[in-house]
Amino acid sequence: MQNNETKQQSNIICGRNPVLEAVRSGREIDRLLVAHGVSGGSVAAIIAKCRAKGILIKEVSPQKLDYYCGGANHQGVAVMFASQEYASVDDIFAVATDKNEKPFIIVCDEIEDPHNLGAIIRTAEACGVHGIIIPKRRSASLNATVAKAACGALEYMPVARVTNIANTIDSLKSRGVWVFGADMDGDDYTKTDFDIPCALVIGNEGKGIGELTAKKCDAIISLPMYGKINSLNASVAAGVLMYEVVRRRFK
Repeated sequence: MQNNETKQQSNIICGRNPVLEAVRSGREIDRLLVAHGVSGGSVAAIIAKCRAKGILIKEVSPQKLDYYCGGANHQGVAVMFASQEYASVDDIFAVATDKNEKPFIIVCDEIEDPHNLGAIIRTAEACGVHGIIIPKRRSASLNATVAKAACGALEYMPVARVTNIANTIDSLKSRGVWVFGADMDGDDYTKTDFDIPCALVIGNEGKGIGELTAKKCDAIISLPMYGKINSLNASVAAGVLMYEVVRRRFK
């Protein structure tokens, strides 16, 4: 029988002592969940250690933590692990180099729906994308829902998690990558030459790409809309644009 302080699922550990040991172990932790109103003692020590390691800390309701922990005695804290280890941006470039191909990268600017992120990962793998970049904050992480939506593609797709998307775009550009942001007010995507080292930036489901992110892009591109609505689901738009890159590169 499993200890009542340990989550039934393998990507979550709950309970103060198990969480503290998980943080000390050096294992890559996706985020720390703390119940509202819980503080002091060992919880304060856990939070301090997570902050020192740059681990994302999120406050949730006790009820939500109960749900995550499957009724186990979480004592107000739990840690979530990624379903897949994160890569680095250098790892993504290494994949392109190994294949002797021009880098093809997807940058997800605060994609919050794990189903959208999983769908983007799945399409990216099918399109030969070399890697995906997501931010540490205000973004879906590589949780079980993302892994399920990706339908196995997460096993083959490097995903790097960065602190600052704008700075990362600057870094990509310094390495010869052209960065194209997807936005409704951009230029017609069919008139863009994607047969170059490129990155596509896909924005948040509701807000689109951030203002600073948009300013960092080399160009803004858009999909023509002929109906009464003015936007597409983020993963659908990403899929159309990814296959346009494929068409341009392999026509």
